Amino acid sequence: QVQLVESGGGLVQAGGSLRLACAASGHMYSNYAMGWFRQAPGKDREFVARDSGSDGRTYTADSVKGRFTMSRDNAKDTVYLQMNSLKPEDTAVYYCAAKINPASGTFDYWGQGTQVTVSS
Repeated sequence: QVQLVESGGGLVQAGGSLRLACAASGHMYSNYAMGWFRQAPGKDREFVARDSGSDGRTYTADSVKGRFTMSRDNAKDTVYLQMNSLKPEDTAVYYCAAKINPASGTFDYWGQGTQVTVSS
């Protein structure tokens, strides 16, 4: 069983930066794929970024490409989402998720989310 806890959210002005962290309790094996998602009020949850587990590849949504960067530190069982050049439309609750089988279409574990609010 893996529990995920996000942190680092907050209120920031447009153009600013935040770094979200997602700490796993219970071992987060290096071959787990990790992902970041977000959900704005009244909208469906959407994909933000993910990696492929141990091969180090990352993928980001077009809406955040060039602004958001995902990374992980397996020694700390933590993944990060560096968010730069933030826009008001980035306002959402951000969730991290873990996938035991990187080839699976389903994430197995989810965090409780952290609020990011970008003011104009």
